[in-house]
Amino acid sequence: MLDKRGKGPRIGDLLRHKTFDSKRSRSSFGAINPISQSPNQKILDILKIVFGNNCKSFTAIRREDASVWERRAPLAPLHVRQLVKKGVKVIVQPSNRRAYPLQAYVQAGAVIQEDISEAPVIIGVKQVPIDSLLPNKTYAFFSHTIKAQEANMPLLDAILDRNIRLIDYEKMVDNSQRVVAFGRFAGIAGMIDIMHGLGLRLLALGHHTPFMHIGPAHNYRNSGMAKQAIRDTGYEIALAMMPRSLGPLTFIFTGSGNVSQGAQEIFQELPYEYVDVKDLSKVAQLGQPTKVYGSIVTRADHWVRKDGGDFDPEEANLHPERYYSNFATEIAPHASVIVNGIYWSLNSPKLLTIPDAKRLLQPQYTPWLPISVGSPALPHRLIAICDISADPGGSVEFMTECTTIDNPFCLYDADYNKHSTDFAGPGVLVCSIDNMPTQLPLESTQSFGDLLKPYIDDIVNSDATQPFDKTSFGSVVKSACITSNGSLTPNFEYIMDLRQKKDSVISTKKRSSNEKHVLVLGAGYVSAPLVELLTRNPNIDVTVAADLQGPGDELIKKANKSNAHSIVIDVTKNSEHLDKLIEESDLVVSLLPYSLHPNIAEKCIRMKTNMVTASYTTPQMRELNAAATAAGITIVNEVGLDPGIDHLLAMECFDHVHSNGGKITSFVSYCGGIPVPENADNPLRYKFSWNPRGVILNSVAAAKWIENNEVKEIPAGGALMDHKTDIDFLHGYNLEGYPNRDSTIYKDIYGISSAKTVLRGTLRYKGFCDVMKGLHLMNLLDTTPHPSLHPNGPDITWKQFMTNQLGHHDDILPSNLKNLLFERVGNEMRVDSIEKLGLLEEELIAKLNTPIDTITHFLANKLSYKSNERDIIIMRHNIGIEWPDGTREEKHINFVVYGDPNGHSAMAKTVGYPAGIAANMVLNGEIQTKGVIAPMTSEIYHPMLMRLHDEGILSSETSTKL
Repeated sequence: MLDKRGKGPRIGDLLRHKTFDSKRSRSSFGAINPISQSPNQKILDILKIVFGNNCKSFTAIRREDASVWERRAPLAPLHVRQLVKKGVKVIVQPSNRRAYPLQAYVQAGAVIQEDISEAPVIIGVKQVPIDSLLPNKTYAFFSHTIKAQEANMPLLDAILDRNIRLIDYEKMVDNSQRVVAFGRFAGIAGMIDIMHGLGLRLLALGHHTPFMHIGPAHNYRNSGMAKQAIRDTGYEIALAMMPRSLGPLTFIFTGSGNVSQGAQEIFQELPYEYVDVKDLSKVAQLGQPTKVYGSIVTRADHWVRKDGGDFDPEEANLHPERYYSNFATEIAPHASVIVNGIYWSLNSPKLLTIPDAKRLLQPQYTPWLPISVGSPALPHRLIAICDISADPGGSVEFMTECTTIDNPFCLYDADYNKHSTDFAGPGVLVCSIDNMPTQLPLESTQSFGDLLKPYIDDIVNSDATQPFDKTSFGSVVKSACITSNGSLTPNFEYIMDLRQKKDSVISTKKRSSNEKHVLVLGAGYVSAPLVELLTRNPNIDVTVAADLQGPGDELIKKANKSNAHSIVIDVTKNSEHLDKLIEESDLVVSLLPYSLHPNIAEKCIRMKTNMVTASYTTPQMRELNAAATAAGITIVNEVGLDPGIDHLLAMECFDHVHSNGGKITSFVSYCGGIPVPENADNPLRYKFSWNPRGVILNSVAAAKWIENNEVKEIPAGGALMDHKTDIDFLHGYNLEGYPNRDSTIYKDIYGISSAKTVLRGTLRYKGFCDVMKGLHLMNLLDTTPHPSLHPNGPDITWKQFMTNQLGHHDDILPSNLKNLLFERVGNEMRVDSIEKLGLLEEELIAKLNTPIDTITHFLANKLSYKSNERDIIIMRHNIGIEWPDGTREEKHINFVVYGDPNGHSAMAKTVGYPAGIAANMVLNGEIQTKGVIAPMTSEIYHPMLMRLHDEGILSSETSTKL
């Protein structure tokens, strides 16, 4: 039954044969009734006649149902024809969505039927729904389970439970190279899409460009049509139709594999020039707008050994954890578009982290300075990222979810760590579609089948019921078998270890994987805004620990959230209970007195739990830096008001000046929390809204600053109040200020070595310093124990104690007492203030051992805010600047925040909110630097300022030309 070619009949010829016995409805090929039988049954009968007992194996191509856009198949009709010729029976599950029509598979000799259960081997492209998995079969598809991806672990469990042999195309490798993939067409489609998105993004930013004429990849019948559109775009670019203000466009291609090559295939349709990675910085400044520039980045270009050795590709494969990447600091700053096509393994350095994005997406200029001709008219250089690897949270950390063909783009706003679809919004455009090649389904299917062809025999001959060690697979297919006979194969047993590690973390924390637990130590004045901010997120559970039940319960009652709780614990005594609380937390926020922070930090280091405080980084805390770094935790300090917001505002200005070539010539800053004028109704003109002991101690502390390159110093002991200065930058307020601690260290901390004057001071209403001086002269600010103030000693009144302080008996006449007081303190105003404060009354003292603790307790109760009273925070930075052209100016940054009578005080808001924002940033992975740190870098201070602005906490600026 050979034809004139000497070959057997084509299946299609058999189907079209019309020689029938009309009486018996028989064809000349035997007992086949094409009229009464279904097409599928007719094909089955024909196969029996053609192949008989020579039918070697049996496979099925399943319908793709992972996405409405999925139009690919693992094999094209041509490949099916080749299999059928070799005696393989092929069933194709019907699908009208598949790019190749069913008739093409029929003509190739496939059987079209819904039920594929009779096939021992089922091949597809994307993951199979769990309910569709048939037991005791061999399946071949991309499973996305090899990194223990949480979303696909139920699929893996079902595969194991049903004794399925899983062959994952991703692990089909030969000499460490993948041999079966859609990589080239992923690169082609991704590059078309990102060029399309580039046109839309630039238009939203106010720039019409030739990229507007490029459509999404799925709009084109094939890649050839897309290339023609891109060539047209390239022609316009060559004619200088790109806005010159955009500067040169640089495309960075990561990797050199099929994905990168496919992307470059499209890129090369533009007028292009490749440049070495080392020359990117020059090209970014000097490149021409009549062409685009490309650079191929391999691991050797940005992987750096942690021990300083040379890059070793073999070692990098085996031990990627020994390397870090400098891509974000050395390469990405010069990129307009990043095309990411690398494979990322769990231990490998990330290409771009969340903090990296915060640095890269900072504005290149601000409205303060004139924009020179030719400078980039863009918010930042990096415009777009095409993450073809589509590995959520992988090499591009901030891409936590893939985009889709329906919605291919999002804008990642690094300041808020959020994604949006507003093309005109802030951020970088990102395209990260996990099924890129399906946009070019005909070509990608044909290409994939060609790559699969050398290994298809091994796959279709698989028998999942046979032991894995008895298989006769070639090495490529055998190495890709993830499961067999109900177990992970030896090469993939590590997946279970990865799962157990992840599960152990969840088990230890006793919560779901997306829930975070925050322990807040302290329920004082500033805790309420922090708790309120954190509990806005229902996935953050907050426990407030206080030494008394009342404050904690009151705080939780105000929060009125189901994810807020309170407990009673004395952190100075109940160490084991505190250890357990810290161990079960993702983050500890300590709002305790600063002296307790080192002890809490040591516990956090031991339990490997991150920590946030609003206090200064004391020497004791700095000593814990190495231990915190070794433990892999972050301890963020100085994220309150002062220290805190003062740093954020200062560093924003300093970095802007330095990035534009300027120098800081002076920095003078004052900050204070005081009552609003109408509530400053006591001799101190002050009321306590937070730790009163710290306020009073600060008045007798030492101070040190730099003035016109000369170091000025005041010793501890009370002389500080003699160095007050009238402050008149807010003319409506009657203010004075005095130096605060050691300002000289900020020359290094702020990186302002050129500054000739550096002073940080404290603001108060006029009269405060004079009254505090009087209290000091009466030795009321002494920190040493006093025998009359022993808690177990006899009762004593303030009048008695003050008389004793003056060296007289307590039966002295009030007028004589005031005269003696005048002699001691030096002026009538101080005497009058001391009397009005009640320190000459016959009122019993609450004795607290030392004069300063006793007076602190007294004043904290006497000078507390009433329910309807408000406070105000005032901060002023005066920053001297010298620009490269020799011009000079002084920038004035004013920061004024009022308290809410029925809400949070100004002090509570300006300490609690920034601490809460920093806490959120640590929880979200936005702050990743390990060790003891402060908010001095742009990736921390910039988003904090943006989010404070959203809370109504913002500054204003003016400038004076000098």
